[in-house]
Amino acid sequence: MEIKEIVVISGKGGTGKTTITSSLIPYFQDIVIGDCDVDAPNLQILFNPQNSKKESFYGMKKAKLDKELCIECGRCYEVCRFDAVENPKKCESCSICEYVCPVGAIKMVDNEAGEIYVSETKYGKMVHACLFPGEENSGKLVAEVRKKAKKIAQEENKKYILLDGAPGVACNVISSLTGVKKAVIVTEPTLSGLHDLERVLELIERFRIKPYFVINKYDLSLEMANKIEEFLKDKGFEVSVKVPFDKRVVNAIGRKEIPSVAEKELFQKLGFEKLAESLKN
Repeated sequence: MEIKEIVVISGKGGTGKTTITSSLIPYFQDIVIGDCDVDAPNLQILFNPQNSKKESFYGMKKAKLDKELCIECGRCYEVCRFDAVENPKKCESCSICEYVCPVGAIKMVDNEAGEIYVSETKYGKMVHACLFPGEENSGKLVAEVRKKAKKIAQEENKKYILLDGAPGVACNVISSLTGVKKAVIVTEPTLSGLHDLERVLELIERFRIKPYFVINKYDLSLEMANKIEEFLKDKGFEVSVKVPFDKRVVNAIGRKEIPSVAEKELFQKLGFEKLAESLKN
């Protein structure tokens, strides 16, 4: 059985991407949920995951000095371009210090950079992760989240994996998109929203992913919402759903409730069920 991976992304932060992701999930059965926004994960706030199993994530190796072997020759200090000899947190894992050390006092060792969780939710298992502050390799951690989600889907015969991607178009977003067939792109009616939509659309087209578009809070600027629709129309696309700025949605999130569950009738009228069916097929 082919497992269908669907990702929800946005060109910028603050568009309401996670709100849209969480509101789509109840329309799916046989699903594994993945939160690929590992720098600032928040999907778990609405889904209250239980029985979490935690694993350590190791990113780039870091240089470690054995002070008993060190002869204080200063070679590592001379070649390091990141001042990591004085501040080990600045280490970029280039390993030049290990290479030049005449007595082998420096070794590259594993560095715990984050944590990965597999949790239970009302809608199925959820894989989520958190990168420690200041650490890198978010793209690698996203790949690990997806790998675990796919393994669970295969073992439990789930049809779908729904991923909450990271904002932007950087490596963590690219890692979220690789191999995905369909993507929901969430934007907002602002100038920056339009510009970032243009960038993320270039990325989607490069990966040959079928896009579906949601304008969130569209009525905050009908003029910009119309510009976004015209832009997409010129590209041969149409908007699937337009979500108004509605205090009922805001209040539901404030109560840590999934908006499409708390305001079921509203989201039915907005066309979320139709969007979910399009994503499934």
